[in-house]
Amino acid sequence: MKNSAAEEEQDRSLNFPKAAFDIVALASSAGGLNALTQVLASLPGDFPAAIVIVQHLDPRHRSLMADILSRRTPLSVKQAEEGDRLCPGTVYIAPPNRHLLVNPDGTISLSQSKLVHFVRPSADLLFDSAAASYKDKAIAVVLTGTGKDGVMGVQAIKKMGGTVIAQNQESSEFFGMPDAAIRTGSVDFILPLSEIASALISLVMQEESDT
Repeated sequence: MKNSAAEEEQDRSLNFPKAAFDIVALASSAGGLNALTQVLASLPGDFPAAIVIVQHLDPRHRSLMADILSRRTPLSVKQAEEGDRLCPGTVYIAPPNRHLLVNPDGTISLSQSKLVHFVRPSADLLFDSAAASYKDKAIAVVLTGTGKDGVMGVQAIKKMGGTVIAQNQESSEFFGMPDAAIRTGSVDFILPLSEIASALISLVMQEESDT
């Protein structure tokens, strides 16, 4: 008899090696689809952390991001749903017009609470929840985009002992979001887009005993 989806997720989780980090939270805005495609395409299917994405989207239209990205990466990609349980090697994308938060019990919550920096979903709320729930086991990545979404969130990640990566100016289509994050002083690595995936692999895919 075929396993239920929950059993398959549990089996999948058990088959992954112990990771140095539990979650990678990525945020992007203008130019984000191309940037996210390049990062996810370079990660292996056995990447042993969950990946959660906030991309600023037009709230009036259904998002095709999960479909597009799933064709370009060996990782499993889905649009996040309320109550989803985070699973290693799986990418969860915030739906249009919903904030996405991760909880200490490994589940996802979606919210239609007020806009943050004029946007919903908000990088700040995602990063804040990752910092509170996963502390030093969280990585935040700020990719191309306009505005300042993510500034408060990267500071929360850093305060709780997590790691922050920002895309550099030369490789960003729009440098507003990465620049705002960098100016907080909370960014650990400023990298060209082509090096972000390899940095994530180096950080995450190491035995906990090596950290």
